[in-house]
Amino acid sequence: MRTDIRRLASALVLTTALSAPLVAEAGVNVNVNIGPPPPPPIIVAAPPRVVVVPGSPVSYAPDANVNLFVYGGRYYTFHEGAWFVGPKHSGPWTFIAVERVPRPVMAVPVKYYRVAPGHDKAPHCPPGQAKKGRC
Repeated sequence: MRTDIRRLASALVLTTALSAPLVAEAGVNVNVNIGPPPPPPIIVAAPPRVVVVPGSPVSYAPDANVNLFVYGGRYYTFHEGAWFVGPKHSGPWTFIAVERVPRPVMAVPVKYYRVAPGHDKAPHCPPGQAKKGRC
């Protein structure tokens, strides 16, 4: 009888141990950045010299160290895969969805970009340029 009680007790302990949920602590940290990218760190002390893109109403700043275009009294820049617009050559810069960038700005050939798309850590051409075979 004692053997039966021991077996039953052992079976009960084993069953309890096996049926208890295993608790494991795991640390998971997920960061999701939803929203527009941060504005470019453009520092231009004086208004840069601008030159008209041939056959276009858009001007560009060939001496600037960033992509800087002027159209309709506003400044546009393509930085790390995103477009930004500002009231002056020095900003402040606001993210602008590609659908809202004026067509003449989008049509500027890549050769007028100071930093060629793909060389500024952006993995692609400016939207609209690849379709036209400009990248």
